Amino acid sequence: MIAIPLLAALLLGAPQETVDTPKPDTSPVKSTATNGKAMPPMKIPPKEFIKMQAKAAEDREQAVVINDLAGKIHSEQDARKVVDQVAEILTNHRHLMWAARSYRHRVAHAEFEAVSSSSGLIPEQRIVDVWNEYIREVDGPEETLVTAAELHNLRDALYTSASRYIWPREISRSIWTMPNIYAVDSSGRVAEGCRALEALKLIHDMHDTFMNVRIARARVAQGGWLVSENLIQRGEGNSMQMPAHRFSVAELQTAGKNNAVVQNAAQRYVQSHGEDAYDQMIRRLFDELFPPE
Repeated sequence: MIAIPLLAALLLGAPQETVDTPKPDTSPVKSTATNGKAMPPMKIPPKEFIKMQAKAAEDREQAVVINDLAGKIHSEQDARKVVDQVAEILTNHRHLMWAARSYRHRVAHAEFEAVSSSSGLIPEQRIVDVWNEYIREVDGPEETLVTAAELHNLRDALYTSASRYIWPREISRSIWTMPNIYAVDSSGRVAEGCRALEALKLIHDMHDTFMNVRIARARVAQGGWLVSENLIQRGEGNSMQMPAHRFSVAELQTAGKNNAVVQNAAQRYVQSHGEDAYDQMIRRLFDELFPPE
C-alpha cells in the first residue's frame, strides 16, 4: 500500500461525491476458499446493517457541523477547529503526517488567511505548479500535467455540483461534498484562488479521479465553458437536474479510461524508490503549497 501523501491529505479515503445510506445486500456474495471451493453465499446481518445506517447518519451530522463551521471562520482558532475536525475524521485519530500539530497549524493559518482577504487565497497557479512537480517526480504520464485554466474549470464544476445538487440532498452530505470549503467571489462562483482545505481536496480528487480533469480539459477545449455559466444560460437556478453535458458517449468513455493513472504512477514510484523517499518528496511539496511562516 502506497504511503499517504501529506500534500493530498484527503487521500485518507476514497473520494465520495455522493454518500447514500447503505441498503441491505440481499444478493449472494461469491468468494473462494483457499482450497478452491466456493464458499456459501454471505449476507449483511440485520444488526450490522443497522450499525452501518447509524454510522452513515453520524457522518452526515458531523459533515453538517463542519460545513457550518467552515462558513463562519472569523479567527485562526475557528479555522483550527475546522481543520482539526476534518483531520480527526480522516485519520480515525491515527497520527498520520499531516495531522501533526505543525502541519495542522499551517493548514489552519492558510485557511484563515484565505477567508480574511482575497490576497490570502492560494493562487491556482501555485497549486498547478506543485501538482505538476509531483507528476514529474513520480514520472506520471504527460497527460496528467494540468493548466490553470483546467484547474479553474474543474473547481467550478466541483463547487457547482456540490452546492447546487449534492449538498441539498441530505442523504448525500459528507465531508467530501461540503460547499463551504470553497473560495467563492461576490458573484457566487469560485474565486481565482483557493482556500486551504479546498486545495487539499482538489489535489485528492485529481489524484484519485483523474476522469474529472479530463472532462474539465474537454470543456476548456470547447471554448472554456463553465458548468456554472451553463446553468445561468439555461435559467435553471438551483434546479436539482444537472445541466446537459456537451460530451458524446465515446468522449466520456475515453475520459473514464484508466481513472487511477496518477495512483498507478505513485505506486510505481514507491516500489522503485521506497516510502521514505516518497514521504520526503511530499513534505517538500507540502512546504511549497503551504510555506512555513
